[in-house]
Amino acid sequence: MDMRRVLSCVFLMALVTYIPRVLPLTIFRRQIKSRYIRSFLDYTPYAVLGAMTFPDVFGSTGSLLSAAAGTLTALVLSYFRKGLVTVACAAILVVYLVELIV
Repeated sequence: MDMRRVLSCVFLMALVTYIPRVLPLTIFRRQIKSRYIRSFLDYTPYAVLGAMTFPDVFGSTGSLLSAAAGTLTALVLSYFRKGLVTVACAAILVVYLVELIV
């Protein structure tokens, strides 16, 4: 691959990642007053993160049963407002124990 092609690819990738970061700043110069749009923008990062990571949870373990057990453990502990480290460690422990049994 020649240097000209590499530099053009790097430039295009930089442009593609830069536009979504700058575009909201140029469009929304004043504070957003609409409660609906503000709540939408507040919850969007969590929804995107969940949509990206949740399907991989079920493919990351040896069996679907252990993945479901770990997910259920994480959901129950997070419902009771346990900390992130506690939820993650408990879910990993449950997956490990179910993998040993099954």
